[in-house]
Amino acid sequence: MIYLDNAATSWPKPAGVAEAVVRALREPLGNPGRTHHRAALDAASMVAACREDLAELFHAPNPLRICFTANTTDALHLAIKGALRPGDHAICSAMEHNSVWRPLKALAEMGVELSVAEAGQTGFVHPENVRRLLRPNTRLVVMQHASNVTGTIQAIQEIGAIVRAHGALFLVDAAQSAGSLPIDVVSMSIDLLAFPGHKGLLGPQGTGGLYVGEGVELQLVREGGTGSESLNAEQPSFYPDRLESGTLNVPGIAGLDASVTYLLARGVSSVRKHETGLTVQLLRGLARIPGVTLYGPAVDTPRAAVVSFNLEGWECTALAEELERRAGIASRPGIHCAGLAHRTLGTAAIGTVRLSPGPFTSPEEIETALAVVEAIAREPRDLCPR
Repeated sequence: MIYLDNAATSWPKPAGVAEAVVRALREPLGNPGRTHHRAALDAASMVAACREDLAELFHAPNPLRICFTANTTDALHLAIKGALRPGDHAICSAMEHNSVWRPLKALAEMGVELSVAEAGQTGFVHPENVRRLLRPNTRLVVMQHASNVTGTIQAIQEIGAIVRAHGALFLVDAAQSAGSLPIDVVSMSIDLLAFPGHKGLLGPQGTGGLYVGEGVELQLVREGGTGSESLNAEQPSFYPDRLESGTLNVPGIAGLDASVTYLLARGVSSVRKHETGLTVQLLRGLARIPGVTLYGPAVDTPRAAVVSFNLEGWECTALAEELERRAGIASRPGIHCAGLAHRTLGTAAIGTVRLSPGPFTSPEEIETALAVVEAIAREPRDLCPR
């Protein structure tokens, strides 16, 4: 397999990740925070270590403000539904994933006011488009760091400063950037950061988290057992217990800590350099193939490692199936759970084929993928599925 679907979930994982998960299942690891025997204390220590490593990666000043979740969608729901009340105003961009768009639309039916910042044809949202939408009752601005359709990188630091000066909360969806792009929650004025464990962080599926900045308080979406203040009928007020009800995914977090340890040693800048080289190689190669339409920023404009394209005469799902049939190329066709973004790009009716290299993709694999697309493009059109 030539795996070019890292925007959906990363593969392969670094050495040590699978071993950490297996070790957590085979060796005695109890329920962290629930008792004082050795197995539970070992589990609590491992969870704390992962929290500290994530805080280092994101330059978060307090590891206890990093709360584990099942995935980015879970984290975004905790943030969006925890921050907004009827009468509040929220802003998102025209490139957002359904994990942002759907909960916001649901809240709009319940009295939350919603505005959408326009994006250009490359998917970029000019910070002034956000500034113009701010109102006295603006409570939350939600912005993806990088698009899962085009790889477009938003001006997070500039937008964060605008939102901070206005006094609203800034929530960043780091689904396509955590582990792949540098993130500093302090310098970027990020109040809330939602991130997956299984994409750029290279950990297991079923892991993720939400960073909650100091002084930010969220209304509760769920309550339950935390192992702390158990005689109190109300949810604890301190973090991370406030948002971590129920048993954590301890084996998953063990694997996540192994992958984050790998990233800290390798360096996000090193991963970024590797992925940028592959992305530019892919973009330049596709641009030379007759019949290919590329979407998103220009070839030499910085973007995340996400490339969307279409080939004349081919329906995107059929093309993705042909790529796999001919060379075992794993891609992602369709709307990518981002109908709002595809409407912005004008591809809602046709979708795109998405190729997303990762930290372990090789230039040779990119060359093979390009050769296969070129071979398909040069075949007579009447042989092509439509």
